[in-house]
Amino acid sequence: MRQPLPKIWLMTDERLGDRLGEAVARLPTDAGIVFRHYSLSSGDRRSLFEAVKAEAKARDLRLLLAGTAEDAALWEADGSHGRGPGAGFRSAPVHDLAEIRAAERDGADLLFLSPVHATRSHPDAASLGLEGFAALVRETRLPVIALGGMNAARARETARLGAFGWAGIDAWLGG
Repeated sequence: MRQPLPKIWLMTDERLGDRLGEAVARLPTDAGIVFRHYSLSSGDRRSLFEAVKAEAKARDLRLLLAGTAEDAALWEADGSHGRGPGAGFRSAPVHDLAEIRAAERDGADLLFLSPVHATRSHPDAASLGLEGFAALVRETRLPVIALGGMNAARARETARLGAFGWAGIDAWLGG
């Protein structure tokens, strides 16, 4: 690992479109990126990943590939993001206590707990709210990243509740 575990993350997705580079450029140097872009063809996804990887390497950002640990190793990512066991550094998306326990059993190193607040990514998902988020954070020893409608101001709230850090999409696009 090139750096300590980041507390600030960008979750990529197709909504960023041509502004992906802008979002990456706004990240502080001690941040991380979870590269998703699930809907792209495998070739297009790999090409875009390689462009993001070059920028991440130049700025010493941690880069995780959403998918299997095997693909993350093949693509030379710093780790993988997803459910299930695997080798190397792994983060897991979790939404409730059952998913937290499954991620713990699978050997996850980091949890992305969502949605804390309403979010454009999943407009129909019920948010945890601050109390629900805090209750779930207390249930694990793993570092928890707050996700869902997050920005720097909301990150200060979740940090007081035990969050290790925060992640966003729209937060990195500016006004």
